Order: sequence, then structure tokens, then C-alpha cells
Amino acid sequence: MNISVLTARIIAGFVLLLPTACMVGPDYVKPTPVTNMPTTYKEQQGWKVAQPQDGPLTDRWWERYHDPVLNTLVEQVEISNLNVAAAEAQFRQARAVVQAARAGYFPTLSAGAAATRLRTSDNLGAGGRTGNTVTNFQLPVDATWELDIWGKIRRGVESSQASAQASAADLAAATLSAQAALTGDYFQLRIVDAQKQLLDATVAVYRKSLDMTNNRYAVGIVAKTDVLQAETQLKSTEAQAIDLGVQRAQLEHAIALLIGKPPVDFSLPAATVTLEIPPIALELPSKLLERRPDIASAERKMAAANAQIGVAEAAWYPKLQLSASGGFSASSLATLFDWPSRVWSVGPAVSAALFDGGLRSAQTDQARATYDTTVAIYRESVLTAFQGVEDNLAALRILEEETHVQDQAVQAARQVVTITTNQYQAGTVAYISVLVFQAVALSNERTALDILGRRLAASVSLVKAVGGGWHSQEPR
Repeated sequence: MNISVLTARIIAGFVLLLPTACMVGPDYVKPTPVTNMPTTYKEQQGWKVAQPQDGPLTDRWWERYHDPVLNTLVEQVEISNLNVAAAEAQFRQARAVVQAARAGYFPTLSAGAAATRLRTSDNLGAGGRTGNTVTNFQLPVDATWELDIWGKIRRGVESSQASAQASAADLAAATLSAQAALTGDYFQLRIVDAQKQLLDATVAVYRKSLDMTNNRYAVGIVAKTDVLQAETQLKSTEAQAIDLGVQRAQLEHAIALLIGKPPVDFSLPAATVTLEIPPIALELPSKLLERRPDIASAERKMAAANAQIGVAEAAWYPKLQLSASGGFSASSLATLFDWPSRVWSVGPAVSAALFDGGLRSAQTDQARATYDTTVAIYRESVLTAFQGVEDNLAALRILEEETHVQDQAVQAARQVVTITTNQYQAGTVAYISVLVFQAVALSNERTALDILGRRLAASVSLVKAVGGGWHSQEPR
């Protein structure tokens, strides 16, 4: 039988057997995230499992706070935030790696051209052709193809695909983190605005109190100490109002960074807004694993590491490579493309490493250890996610209770100030009593605003803890 026909049949047989070739290394099985998956949240009192009519969180979860300025700012995060831009570039890089891995399925084909001029030695010995000058023109085409018998390439593609999916989840996590950070900073800025308005209003009241004491001092009803006490209280409150400017400026700068602008190009005017805590329906704890992009990323990284074990184990087996070359070779350009000038070769080659000093064993151990690391990270991510939900559920529940009590304290403090002020004007109490209860009233007002800020922060953190409006995409 002609050798070329035999070789072609051998190659064809390898190609037909390739789809049924085995893949070394373990097939991926998703590990159990926790020993006992909880069915409810510990701090779920006052909350409920999500129902269709509850309107689960969407990709635009921030719109539930009904603040047009906030909506405009958050919409700029995905476009301008530099951390999100970096995560998006890393995702595109991961997709390119998948394409590069898939290239291993196909043969490589190369072509070239060469012209050489060679003179042989005059001292080749008796009977040799000495002193000849030879010109050779070549136009070769070469093809090589490593058959993926043991699944090294397929495991590599599997790993790259899982890494790309992890990168997509990382992009979603970076976006959600930036959106939550901006929303939290915005709410804190508005709380500062409310604190400033409260202090400005209090300063106006204290100024009237100072005027009153000055008038009473002028007619000899009260001592100079009443005037000094009223002036001290006024100036102290004015200083507190000025001091809020530091915190507001820093929050404004942080928001500018989150939307990708230098602070000099961004300002947010003070405004009076109604800050409300929207209801957030909870899903079952088991659903949390599908809603959190960071958990999805950790799980996909496990799959990628598992596939790398197969890549490492494939190095223990022989490599089979098919190669073919052909073209034209002649000593003259005039005859280069003549049929007799054709040259070709084709055939398989098998190679195997017999000794490598323990390299393959070390690489396999490394791949298995890397997988074990990703499993531990995945399980830690799940536990951290549960903790985040529980923490913020507890915070919202407890702070809501505290709000009701604090509102009562505010109302009581206001009444005490009114009564004490009237008593002072009637001359039945000293001015120090008015000062004390005014300070208590202001402290309670500020505490109420602080609690509102903490409730808003816990609300945003809960949205982030349950994954925002993100859902994992299937199939992976």
C-alpha cells in the first residue's frame, strides 16, 4: 500500500477517535457550601420570604428610595466608575483567554519563503563534490496539530470558561459595591444636611434667647452670668454647625470619585429630602447563593481550579502530534513552481517525558491544593454572606424600635424646653435650667437623625448583602 495513503488513514483514524477520547482529572461537582443549610434567617422577625407580589429587587434597586437626584448619580456609576471600568476590562480579558484556549482545538498552519546560497568546502576529501556553489529557493507550508486525547485542551477550555464566568460575576460585584457605596454616601450627606438645618434653626432660637436675656439684664432682672451662658450656648452651637462642613465636603468628594469625576468638577447642593426606608422582601437562604455575585464568582473559581487538576494530570500521558508540510523547492526561480519541484512530508509523532525531577508531580499537587483553597474561600464567602444578611436584618429591626422610643424622647424634650422657658420668663427657675433642657432637646434631635442615617445605611447594606438585583445566568 502506498505510504501516503496509509498515513492518511492513520490520521483519519485518530481524528475519528478524538471525540471519544477520555479526559483525565476529576469532573467538577459543586461542593456543599455549609454543613447545614439554614431554612430561615435568625434575625428574620418582622420580615417575610419573598412572594411574587412583593416585587423582588431589580437591577435598579436604588429607585425604591424615590430620590431623583440619587437615581441620576447611581446611573453614572456603571459608566464612569474606574473600579467598574477595570473589572469590565478584566472580564474582556477573561473572554479573550477562552478564545485563546479554544484555539488549541485546531491545527496551526504556517507558510514562508526562503532563498539560500551555499558554497561547499574545497576540502571534503576524495570523491566528494568540492567547491560547489548552490542556490536553493523554497516555498514551504507547514501544519501541526496536537490531538487532545487526554483532555488537556478541553480541561483548559473548561477552566478558562469558568474563569470568564467568575470575572463576569466580579464585574457585577464591583458594580453593586460601587452603587451601594454611592447610595450610602449620598444618604449620609443628606443626613448631614438635615443636621445642618437643625443646628441653623437651633441657632436662631438661641439667638432669640440671648436677646431675651440681654433685655432682662438691661432692666436688672437677671445677672450678667445669664447673658454669658446664653452667648456660650449660641456660639457653641454655631461652631457645631460649621464643623459639619468637614464631613459634608468629604462625602461630596467621595461621591465624585465614585462617578469618576475630580472633586473640583462636582458639587451637590444642600437640599431637604424625605428619606424613607423601603421594604425589602427576603428570599430563602438557599436562594442567596444564586443572588450574590461574589458567591457566584467564588463558585466559578472552584470550577476553574478543578479543571486545572485535569490539565496537570494530562502531563503524565504521552503527547500525539500530527504534522504535515509541503511546498516547492528548486535551485532556480524559473523551475520553483514546476511539478517535479514539489516536496512534502506527513506523519504522527508521539512523545512522553520519562524523567522531569518531580515537576509533574509537584504541579499536580499544586493544582489540587489550589482547588482546596478555592473550596475554603467559597464556603467562607457563603458564611460571610449569611452574616451580612443577619447583621443588617438585626440592625434594621432594632433601629426601628429605637426610632419609636427616640421620637418620644424628642417630643418630651421639646415640651420640657417650652415649659422651662416659660418658667424662666416668670422668674421661677434659673436660666441654667433652660440651658440644660435646650441642650438635652438638641442632643435628642441629633440622635434621632443619627438613627435615621444608621437605618438608611443598614438598608443599603442589606440590599448589597442579598445581591442587589443581580441573578446568576444559566447555563454557565
